[in-house]
Parts: sequence; structure tokens; C-alpha cells
Amino acid sequence: MDKRYQDQVVMITGAASGFGKMAAERFRDEGAKLALSDVSGDALRAVADALRASGTEVVADVVDVSQEAQVAAHVANAVSAFGTINVGVNNAGIGHDLAPLHLLPVEQFDQNYAVNARGVFLCMQQQLPHMLKAGQGVILNVSSAAGLTGASQLSAYAAAKHAVVGLTKAAADEYARKNIRVNAICPAFTVTPMVEEMAEQVSTRAGLSREQALGHIASRIPMGRVAQPEEIVQAMLWACAPENSFMTGQAIALDGGLTAI
Repeated sequence: MDKRYQDQVVMITGAASGFGKMAAERFRDEGAKLALSDVSGDALRAVADALRASGTEVVADVVDVSQEAQVAAHVANAVSAFGTINVGVNNAGIGHDLAPLHLLPVEQFDQNYAVNARGVFLCMQQQLPHMLKAGQGVILNVSSAAGLTGASQLSAYAAAKHAVVGLTKAAADEYARKNIRVNAICPAFTVTPMVEEMAEQVSTRAGLSREQALGHIASRIPMGRVAQPEEIVQAMLWACAPENSFMTGQAIALDGGLTAI
């Protein structure tokens, strides 16, 4: 069977866990060469080593996506090894402690914008020149359902994820005539380390078990459950796929109906 990403160079940020790790594995299965980054060096090295053991070509760098020099160095390393970047999956992101807006520390707001919004901007800024040179490319930014609606107790996260949608739409308009597609996915609550951390906070505050806390979170979703990571990652591969050639500028909700109401 033909592999959709055979010999394509796919850059994935936040690749040490969650969506990023699974996406790296799925793009590997589809024949891609991988440029991976994360702030968690040990976890990233473990992921990269496992992928290399399966025969995949991997460049892996410890990167804080909020730092321009680190992002630029990682992209330069990838281009030096592989010649270009065909697909950029800008996935790295953080949450913050649950808190009403008037009690949220300014430092947490700034940190969320630095990683979740500035990080996406910096990655696109470094990816785009290589795509322009190649005459084609695909960028997929990972926003959130919180980037389409409000998110109680998560105001800074929601604001930064709204910014990701704005960056996505602006870039899609700017580069569509250059054969570069730019889209975003907007997942709702999914079984990832970030949601596990949120469930722990809910559990501690409300005196609930982990399962009860996850159930409380899931109760906000019309489908009555949280997503599994593979449900989100399959959409990542579809959004970036060559056959999906007429979609750009979209913020795709993967949310069990959350934003439909």
C-alpha cells in the first residue's frame, strides 16, 4: 500500500508525549522523515530512539518554542539533515492552573501566550521560508475547542488558543497563492497528560476520584465522554494529507459536539 508521507519531512513540536508522540508514530508509519522537538529532553530522546530503531530518519532537538533562537536552530538542523520541511505540525502547548480570571497570576497568562501563541508564530515564521522555496507545504497548528469558545477557569489558555486560530487564518490567506495550506485543529478534552493534570486538580478540589473527575469533565461534552488521542491524531494526518488539497484556513473542531451548543 502506498504511504501518504513517503519521504516527506514532517516537523512536530511537543513530540515527547500526548498528541505529538502519537503523531510522530503515525507519520512514521506513513513513511515520513521526522524533525521532532520538546522541552522534555529525556522523554524526547526516548521517543526518537524508538523511532530510529524502527528504521525512521529522525532529527530531535530540545526546544522551548517560545525562544526564537532555539526554534531557528532546530529548523536549521532539520533542513541541514533533510533538505526542506514539507509539513509543520505546531503542537507544543501548555495549560495552567484552574483559576477565575481575577485570581490568575499574570505570569501564567504571559507563559501561556509565550508557548501557545508566540511558539506557533515562531515555528511558522521559520517553516514558511523553506516551504516558499519548495513551492509547496502544509502547516497544521494545534489550537483547542477553547480557541473557539470560552473556557471557564482557563482564561489565559483560551485567549492564547484563540490567537492560534487567528494566526492560522491570517497565514492561510497570505500563503494560499503560494501553494501552502495552513489549518488548525481544535480538540476538546482528550486523555492526554494535560487533561490528566486538570482531572487531578478537579479531584483534589472536589474530593473526587480520578474517574469521577474525568466524568465531571466529560459531562460538559454532548457525546458524554472525553476523546482518545488516536481520534485526534487521525485527523492530524488527514488534515495534512496530499489528497486533502483544497482545505486551508480552517479551524476544525474535534470536540464531541461541545462547540455545537
